[in-house]
Amino acid sequence: MQLADRTWPELGSYFESESLAIVPLGSTEQHGPHLPEGTDHIIAEGFAREAADRTGYLCTPPVRIGVSEHHRQFHGTMWVDPGTFRDYVESVSRNLAYHGIDRIVYVNAHGGNVQHLREVGRRLRSDETAYAIEWMWNESVPDLVDDLFEHNGPHGGPKETAMIQHLAPDLVREENLEAAAEGGLRTVSDDDLRRHGARTFYDAIDNTDNGVLGDQRDATAEKGERLFEAATEELVALLEWLDDQRFEDLTAKPHV
Repeated sequence: MQLADRTWPELGSYFESESLAIVPLGSTEQHGPHLPEGTDHIIAEGFAREAADRTGYLCTPPVRIGVSEHHRQFHGTMWVDPGTFRDYVESVSRNLAYHGIDRIVYVNAHGGNVQHLREVGRRLRSDETAYAIEWMWNESVPDLVDDLFEHNGPHGGPKETAMIQHLAPDLVREENLEAAAEGGLRTVSDDDLRRHGARTFYDAIDNTDNGVLGDQRDATAEKGERLFEAATEELVALLEWLDDQRFEDLTAKPHV
């Protein structure tokens, strides 16, 4: 069920019987010369809408701008400050709780949002407003990602390329795949990202000239479809598991 497509009486019927909501979140930021800046929120909304269609759970409109300042040197990247992002998502979540929602799954497709969504979830759980957890699609099917691609790359790489080839193929600049791979950082290891145990970078451009991490030349729409189906099954299973839990079992345990 898509919240934005329903009337308030229809939504009232949902809130009378259900207490779970899906909130898709992503970013609007550079993803190399071959992928659109909306890559993350396109992916997040794709998963959230599909899971809502399969289960009947409520899906909210997406949050399309996230914590992305580390991509600011590339044209068009948009971002909000971390504190603003946390407060906004918390406010949206408390709004849902006002209508009777007490469990939320943040369907997230941007790594920069993760720690902040965890913090929002902790706040909501602390005062027993709601139990909110963050879900990221590639972390639900890591073995499949590894099987499909030789050089995954955490940003603008083959898994995101394949996903957009599946969800929004007209937005992929196929003619730029070769240049994207050659101008980015093809392989990423701890040695590339750390010096003597310390993270010595702050921005994406410190590691990659064109914003790409990984090699997307072996990405295909067919691989994207496999990833989408497998991860959607995991998300559906998570939603059904969460709906089955007693709310009191999801709240923080008392002091020993």
